[in-house]
Amino acid sequence: MKYIVTIEGQEIPVEVDGREVRVGGRVIEAHLSPVPGTPLRHLLAGAESLTLAMGRQEEGRWDVQFHGAHYQVEVVDERTRHIRSLTSGPARQDGAAQLKAPMPGLVVRILVEPGQAVEPGQGLVVLEAMKMENELKARSGAKIRAVPVAAGQAVEKGQILVEFEP
Repeated sequence: MKYIVTIEGQEIPVEVDGREVRVGGRVIEAHLSPVPGTPLRHLLAGAESLTLAMGRQEEGRWDVQFHGAHYQVEVVDERTRHIRSLTSGPARQDGAAQLKAPMPGLVVRILVEPGQAVEPGQGLVVLEAMKMENELKARSGAKIRAVPVAAGQAVEKGQILVEFEP
């Protein structure tokens, strides 16, 4: 599986196939495992053994400490990154941001209503595509302005699902 790892603003493509990890054209055997009862993780990368203190901030985001240095790390797979690129487009000219359908599908559930305040990571709409349910989530805190779709409605890629207050 392919991931994009962002460390302090620098994006690094990483491909994982079992224990084989490809980073920047270099292939190494790696294994990351938790140390039970602690925030520590043990990383075995090739012949190197490392201990990392890792705290999960939110889905895909980690606070990592290694040899006294502190790093903000985000790990997203290619599919999630693609969906984000489609759903977090630029604001409209009137200042309102929108959540757009990342693919054609069927609106299964609407989890918000106009006037509601949402937090980052909160579910907004559940969209079924290719027999899979995808919960689309808020990228940041906002207030819902409008929900121009209804449960059971078929939508096209790029169709507006939720509008946020500017």
